[in-house]
Parts: sequence; structure tokens; C-alpha cells
Amino acid sequence: MSSVDGRALRPADVAAADVLWVRSVTPVDPALLAEARRLQFVGSATAGTDHVDRAFLQERGIAFAHAPGSNASSVADYVIAALLAVAACREEALRGKTAAVVGCGAVGSRVARRLEALGLRVLRNDPPRAEREAPAHHDFRPLAEVLAAADLVTLHVPLESEGPHATHSLIGEEALAAMPEGAWLVNTSRGAVVEGAALERALERDHVGAAVLDVWPGEPTPDPALVRQADVATPHIAGYAFDGKVRGTEMLYRALCEHLDAPPRWRAEDVLAAEGDAFHLDAPDSSPGEAAWLDALARQMYDVRADDRRLRAALEGPAEGRAAAFTALRRDYPRRRAFSRYRIAAGAVPPARRTAVAEGLGVDVAP
Repeated sequence: MSSVDGRALRPADVAAADVLWVRSVTPVDPALLAEARRLQFVGSATAGTDHVDRAFLQERGIAFAHAPGSNASSVADYVIAALLAVAACREEALRGKTAAVVGCGAVGSRVARRLEALGLRVLRNDPPRAEREAPAHHDFRPLAEVLAAADLVTLHVPLESEGPHATHSLIGEEALAAMPEGAWLVNTSRGAVVEGAALERALERDHVGAAVLDVWPGEPTPDPALVRQADVATPHIAGYAFDGKVRGTEMLYRALCEHLDAPPRWRAEDVLAAEGDAFHLDAPDSSPGEAAWLDALARQMYDVRADDRRLRAALEGPAEGRAAAFTALRRDYPRRRAFSRYRIAAGAVPPARRTAVAEGLGVDVAP
């Protein structure tokens, strides 16, 4: 077994490999696999697969597995924490706002449910699911409709460059103009889903009132001007909670065991339990408004502001070192646990906020 920098992987590195595991920074295509005569299995520890030429793998008879949904709770934790941070900073309430969730797969569906538990009205958009599912079984609406009605828009789509449901540059000048003045935008999907220059202009004239950006056009070298304008700017780490990484590893491990016809001998839950089963939270001061109180609670689990500060500091250096700095922030990311691993005593939570804590934050409210 050998470990190689995913951005620097060369054909010679995989020439003798039977199994290749990658993340999203490694394009798996004919060029990379030109010398891979023994390769029989490729695993990607990611939900998205836009970096993998799956048709080529199928043509070569190479098995493929990835980890859809493994980091869904982690991304949902991030979105909720970031929105609470923005709301607290602006002394605004989240309750009563209208949110558009664009893309309702494993991540978007979780985000939608948690936003509803926080008291937001949620509009859902997912054209592929709307086509597949009977109208009686969903409430999906057209993109233009949800954008026009939303106080905040959060994106959870795969990156598709072509086809009837292409998402490359999905949010450009036209889509941004359709949003109400002052609406917030959250992107944790892929950087290329949003046209960076169009978003910069919308932020400059305050048409977009706030931006939470974890993914960037041109990664690993995000535009410093766009970073400066974002309210929350982080280095593509929304899905980086330790729990999601371990579960994603288990998904690939089990897929490889099945491919090799070998019994699995390792479980993610054993690793997670060994790290700590339940972490206890302290009750924040009850005097602030709901969003500020929830933000104070969320910060005990994950302070998105710390990730924001690290990215801004990293991009202050020379331009030629920014890509390496961005990559290092991801590679050396500190351990973060899922909100579901935390517990607070019911008596410490005002009754009117228990649904928001239990279902919005995903924290165990212990009797």
C-alpha cells in the first residue's frame, strides 16, 4: 500500500496498482490510467463523482464505488452553523424566513428538514427527482419560482456539465437577478455551480445580501476578491466531520470486500464509539434572541468562524503559494464531530426551542 498526493498523482504511480482510492481532487480518466494494467477497483471517498470517468471504468471492466450520503449530516451541520453565524452577526432571526433548497438528495433533504425545524418555510427544487417521482409524492417547484420567493438559497446539486439537468453555472446573472434584493446564498456543492464573477457583482451592489461559500470556482485558488466579499468563506470542508469520513471509509471498505468476496472485519461505529459516545453541551445565556442562542450552542460543537479565519489568513500570502495553502487547510483539517454526537439536558433548553435544538441542530435533548 502506498500514499500519494492526490493532486500530483501520475500514471506511473498507478501502473502496478490493483486498487485505487481517491478524493475529489484526483481526476480519474484515461490519461491517469494509461499504464494501469492491473487495476480492478477504484473507490472515491466522496459523494460526487464528477472527477471520475465512470464510462471509461466500465469500458475497462474496472469496478467503481463511492460514498454517497456519507457526509450528508456533516454538510447539514455546516449549513446550519453558518446560517446561525450570519444571523447572529446581523442580529436577524432565521425563524419565519423562506429558504429555497436547490437539490434534494441526501444532503439537501437533510438541510430542508432541519431548516423547517428551525422555523423556516422551505421550498424545494430538484428537477431530476420531479421527473422520476409521481407528483403526489413530492412538492418540488421550478427553479425560477423558488429563487424568486426565497430569503435564502442553499445549493446541494451535483456538478453536471451537460444534459437536460446541467448544473454548471446554474446560478449566474439571470438566477441571481431573480432572487429578491438582499437574499442570502449558500454554496456547499461545487464551485462551478455558481458563476463567480456574477456573484461578485451581485454582492458589490448588495443585491445578494450575504454569501456563505465553502466551494469556489477555480479551486484550489479561489478568487481573493470573492473571498473578501463572502460573509463566511471556508476551504471546501463542509463535509469534513470526522464521523462522515469514517462512514465514507466504511462504505468503500465494504464495497471492496464485496468485490474481493472477502468478509468485512471492520466497522465504522467501533471507531466512532471509541472516540466518545456523547459530548455534553452547556446551556447558553438565555437572554439573546433565538438565533443568537442557537448560534452560541452550535459554536460549542463547531465554530465556522475559525475555519473562515484560517482561509482568509492563508490567502494573505503570496499568490504563488495560495493553492498549496488551500490544500493544506483541507489536508490538515482539525477533528470535528457530528452534531448528533452531542447531548444537552432538556432542562437547559427553553421549551419553545427544543424542536430547534433536537431537529434543527440535531442534538440529543436528554430527559
